[in-house]
Amino acid sequence: MSYTLSHIVSQLGGELRGADLLVERLAPLETAGAGEIAFVASPKYRRQMEASAAAALIVTPKMAEALDGTRPLILAADPYLYFARLATLFHPAPQAQGGIHPRAVVGEGARVAASSEIRENVSIGRNAVVGERCRLLPGVVVGDDVVIGDDVTLHPNVTIYQGCLIGNRVAIHSGSVIGGDGFGLAWDKDHWFKIPQTGRVILEDDVEIGANTTVDRGALADTIIRQGAKIDNLVQIAHNVQIGEHTAIAGCVGIAGSAKIGARCTVGGAAMFVGHIEVADRTHIGGGTLVSKSIKEPGNYASSYPLQSMKDWLSNAVHVRHLDDFAKRIKQLERELETLKKSEDNPNE
Repeated sequence: MSYTLSHIVSQLGGELRGADLLVERLAPLETAGAGEIAFVASPKYRRQMEASAAAALIVTPKMAEALDGTRPLILAADPYLYFARLATLFHPAPQAQGGIHPRAVVGEGARVAASSEIRENVSIGRNAVVGERCRLLPGVVVGDDVVIGDDVTLHPNVTIYQGCLIGNRVAIHSGSVIGGDGFGLAWDKDHWFKIPQTGRVILEDDVEIGANTTVDRGALADTIIRQGAKIDNLVQIAHNVQIGEHTAIAGCVGIAGSAKIGARCTVGGAAMFVGHIEVADRTHIGGGTLVSKSIKEPGNYASSYPLQSMKDWLSNAVHVRHLDDFAKRIKQLERELETLKKSEDNPNE
């Protein structure tokens, strides 16, 4: 696809400054050339912006002041967001081609909207419901009594266990498992007794789940991912977890059972959450952080140790092993200093 800059502005807003021209592709700032458009997210890229061979740039009005005016620009308050919308314009999502492939299997009592696309080797369980304009790609397994809303995309080899509820405009990427059993066990003298996991998973509207992510069903109550939440690849979400609206969670995060994460939070990659804690709305967790207790005040939190050389780490580790001894010695010194100070203040005692 190719668009003139004036057409892009008519569709997405912003202000066109300079000549109108046709752009065929989006490209990174460093490699963009003729017929390509790039964006500049921050003034710190000014040097790359000036050196770029891109045919046109998406910049803020303030950034535009640094340019010589010879190159067409689209002025936008948030160039990164504008670029994301432009990428959607250039690469629209595939639309469902209604129909059920002959090699798909649809269980007794299941209802599939005629506008939905059910590809080869898809299995839809008994009494399941698939809404309008959905795309179930090869190898998808939908369990009994699952309800799927409208405009849902299930990428290859997604598995949704029985009874789960999937809202509208949800996307689930390849290999993810929604509704597997939570890790519920009780110790019975000399062995583990498995606790039946009878809750569901509920994914509300506009949720996106990355590849190879697992969301466990609840033990009794439901595991719930609220509207607009975005979950990256390789994330483990345990039973009875609740994740608030529009929260974004990066890859390799692990969330233990019954944790509640608020709305509009961000979680960096490889962060870990212990179970039965609550995290306030608009909390931001740094990558690699261990969240071991509830967070009641929104803000930025991190616990990862700064990177250092192995030599420095070993030297510091020696001291860390003796922190308790150091603390005791410091307290003893403080007591001795306090005694000495009292004797100096009261020499006759």
